[in-house]
Amino acid sequence: MLYRLNKSGYKAYLVGGGVRDILLGLQPKDFDVVTNATPEDIKKLFRNCRLVGRRFRLAHIVFGRDVIEVATFRGHHGETDDKISKSNAEGRLLRDNVYGEIDEDAERRDFTINALYYDISDYSIRSYGGGINDLNARTIKLIGDPETRYREDPVRMLRAVRFATKLDMQIDEITAKPIKELAPLLSDIPAARMYEEVLKLFFAGKAEANYHMMQQFGLFEPLFPQVSALINESPKGHAAKMLQAVMSSTDSRVNQDKPVTPAFFYAAILWYPLKQRADDIAIESGLSHYDAHVAAMGDVMEQQCRTISIPRRFSTPAKDIWQLQLRLERSQGTRAFKMLEHAKFRAAYDLLLLRGEVETGNIAKIADWWKSFVEADETERGNIAKSGSKTGNSRNRNAPQRKRRRKPAAKTKPAAE
Repeated sequence: MLYRLNKSGYKAYLVGGGVRDILLGLQPKDFDVVTNATPEDIKKLFRNCRLVGRRFRLAHIVFGRDVIEVATFRGHHGETDDKISKSNAEGRLLRDNVYGEIDEDAERRDFTINALYYDISDYSIRSYGGGINDLNARTIKLIGDPETRYREDPVRMLRAVRFATKLDMQIDEITAKPIKELAPLLSDIPAARMYEEVLKLFFAGKAEANYHMMQQFGLFEPLFPQVSALINESPKGHAAKMLQAVMSSTDSRVNQDKPVTPAFFYAAILWYPLKQRADDIAIESGLSHYDAHVAAMGDVMEQQCRTISIPRRFSTPAKDIWQLQLRLERSQGTRAFKMLEHAKFRAAYDLLLLRGEVETGNIAKIADWWKSFVEADETERGNIAKSGSKTGNSRNRNAPQRKRRRKPAAKTKPAAE
């Protein structure tokens, strides 16, 4: 592809993370290409090309399941048409299709360690802004004025954290200084884009490190306001312990090449906001614990989707996992066999085990019962189920208690005179 662009009279380079990772001795996840050909020029050269994006116009060259992203050199903003370039009042770029030369493109990139260009014409690497030096010094440094660059695209603050943990580097002091003050700008980022960023932050084996650094810079709260409210209220409470457990568990599974799913991730970290909301609804409306729990599921998921757009293919299973928690708490008897057949049993069971670690007490006992049942053979399960029948259907002590309504006294007819 690079050679076809080159032979057609265009300049083309490998750029960014792919070049950076090779220099660090890491396996590149993908490769990006930059060229002086416009997206329309690229589409004419490649039949397997599709143009995507409004904020940044890009060409995607499709090779089977692989997609090579090709961008045109970006230039500096001058007095341009709104259809080409546009910013909002806070300085965030809403549209950025200003084209330029390689020097301008390098200055428009976010971090110096990403301003690395591999030139196929002479097999050389062009480094801008001291990228090679920062790579050797293991320093994350923004190109340009940090506050201006963060205002252009607040997601750069999350990228700084992610690169620091992924590459085992330090964020430069000048680059780090404005982050805490500007963290609230993340609330203005489209929720669909934030979903993708969360996947990169928490599903690549560095969830725990990213979580702690995000808390340090105030970047976690704009993404997860409901969870953050509980943590601020009780820094060592159940919500904080659950977050720590989920991040550690997710890293462990990723590093063992075990599957991880957003459905379980969101179900787990939003469990205590859900529990609090369900308790509030039960007390305010007089609904049963079960009905309040179901009503709260919609409220909590809707509020979370305002900041992170969770696709329905994950939000629906997350609700299934939540609903199964109540059944797991009340099914430590012969009904446990039927529970095993539920499609989301394993995920719900895993969440129950985490709750047992976090809460101790009665939930820990229930989690231990289920663990012994799940790990037992068929004969042992029958005996465990029979023993559980004696205590498994007891009233849920974790549910908020409702006041019983007294029946009005029956009216009596006056005696006939």
